[in-house]
Amino acid sequence: MLLHDETPQAVEARESAFLVKTYNRTPFHPRDGKGARLFDAGGRAYWDLLGGIAVNVLGHKHPRLMKAMKDATLLHVSNLYYHPAQGILGEKLVRASGLNRAFFCNSGTEANEAALKFARLATKKTKSVALNESFHGRTLGALSLTGHDAYREPFGPLVPGVSFVAPNDIAALEAAVDDDTAAIFLEPVMGEGGIIPLDDEYLIAARRIADLHGTLLVLDEIQCGLGRTGFMFAFQKSGIHPDIVTLAKPLGGGLPLGAVLTGDAIEGVVKPGHHGTTFGGNPVACRLGAIVLEETEKLMPRVNEIGEWFGAELRKRNFGEVRGAGLMWGIELDRPANAVARELLDHGFVVGTAREKVIRLLPPYNVPKKALIEFMDALSLVLNGHKEKAA
Repeated sequence: MLLHDETPQAVEARESAFLVKTYNRTPFHPRDGKGARLFDAGGRAYWDLLGGIAVNVLGHKHPRLMKAMKDATLLHVSNLYYHPAQGILGEKLVRASGLNRAFFCNSGTEANEAALKFARLATKKTKSVALNESFHGRTLGALSLTGHDAYREPFGPLVPGVSFVAPNDIAALEAAVDDDTAAIFLEPVMGEGGIIPLDDEYLIAARRIADLHGTLLVLDEIQCGLGRTGFMFAFQKSGIHPDIVTLAKPLGGGLPLGAVLTGDAIEGVVKPGHHGTTFGGNPVACRLGAIVLEETEKLMPRVNEIGEWFGAELRKRNFGEVRGAGLMWGIELDRPANAVARELLDHGFVVGTAREKVIRLLPPYNVPKKALIEFMDALSLVLNGHKEKAA
């Protein structure tokens, strides 16, 4: 079967018949890509400003990634044996983050599950504190840390002992954490919550509060890490040192790969048999991950430069409240974002949404300015067109 020969109608019919309906899919059929461009089944080009939800930081068909996949000699070996790519990628992550060790898994939710287990193991405590509107994953442990009722309520009872506080409210965090708290889970920039950056002062306070109570500070950088905010790790802007960092999204260069980075509090705590994974640390994904880190390091000055320019331009346009940094931006509209995103797709732009009214932008780090200028022009047309209709 040649997948490129499948018509959009045939693809949709087969999915409707045979897949569990966990997504309300947009009727968009990307079949190819290059750089920051996607091409649909009819050959139409789109600017990809979502990047597979923060995954494709090097764009599509990056030559080093494509060559590494072509040159792969083993697709899988299991974690019972050695392969060089895990250690190479682990060293790169440790040196870049200042933490001690890496554990590899397959996804962000698995990384947060492991982080929760490691924190409980290290502290011998069971309570956790997370933020309202946070998102840490959909498996039961990670879901228990996710501060959004719509995700949680169908699956209760969840892991007990989790309390939620408002983002950037230091007093609320102080009140919620006590000597029985194993971990504070924070996203330095909340992605699904609407691109909400945590203040440096808040992160510094969280470190202080964690230390006061013998609690571990766990930072979920699954969406905001690995260069997305203009720092290799978003926490580096505040100058704090977390106990655990979780990663995924761009780490595998498009293949499934998550990681947990651990500091001194976990050293010597996790023993063989405490945790594991069949596929985590796959040799091809780890090889791609090393390339992603190397190429991201080269692109960091550009992410900062274009991010500063883009944020300023977005604010000049008066679309609504603009939040973010680097190449992670949210635009809070005065209307539902899903309908606007659909219209932008008609104009040739792939974007995301968050909460009810936020347009979420997570483009590749090599996105050209031309794409961002054309996006802003298209968004103006879409929003102004609605105003004209309303009048």
